[in-house]
Amino acid sequence: MCGAEILTLPEGVQRVAAVLLASGHAHAPVMLNDAARTAQQAADALGVSVGQIAKSIVFRRKQDDAAVLVVTSGDQRVDEKKVEALVCDGKRLGRADAAFVKASTGFSIGGVAPLAHATPVLVLIDQSLFRFDELWAAAGHPHAVFRLSPQALQRLTDAPVVDLAVDTDEQQQALARAISLVTLRLRTVDTAADIPSPCISICRMNARTDLCEGCFRTRNEIAGWSSANDDGKRAAWRLIAQRMQALQA
Repeated sequence: MCGAEILTLPEGVQRVAAVLLASGHAHAPVMLNDAARTAQQAADALGVSVGQIAKSIVFRRKQDDAAVLVVTSGDQRVDEKKVEALVCDGKRLGRADAAFVKASTGFSIGGVAPLAHATPVLVLIDQSLFRFDELWAAAGHPHAVFRLSPQALQRLTDAPVVDLAVDTDEQQQALARAISLVTLRLRTVDTAADIPSPCISICRMNARTDLCEGCFRTRNEIAGWSSANDDGKRAAWRLIAQRMQALQA
């Protein structure tokens, strides 16, 4: 990609493209027709497995307000305790809101690249990415991605490679707990005066399924719950029951 081509890209993608070009990276950013804000959307658009998406998750270190960016595989969930053990001294990590992500990285959520950040960012790479020969990472815009290998990711970011994913046993235990709690709510749907909300205060979207890991609803279903009538809420509960059954199969 030459300088003239870079200037036609969105500003955030220009920064990523410039760093890649200066580093001698073989693959320039690619603009997709549709947004790829989630790992699953990116995988679908590219025709690859969700695990090949190198997703960037930003945390806020409370002790000094530093940004900590974890690059992990799209089919993995980051274990915050493992990250804290590596980067925290005393105070813990906090979730980074959209404003913090934009200010620290220069990118909006859904397009955060693992490099070319607006301010110094502490980057960690999860070892799960090294299962693959080819990865795709966000390139500074929800429609932009670029191709690289795990080795190139490490070279470009100069970041340590460590085990940061939630262990499989813990994931299964968390899933079982959530299903148990939601099932208890489900049993009251037909008898309660007011149809209960499925929310059990575990508000985390699964990158692979695009469902909340606490109530097994999509973002749209969660947002529409308060305005839904009783029939709509019962229909949502039926979908939740079907999804839980499928997850246990």
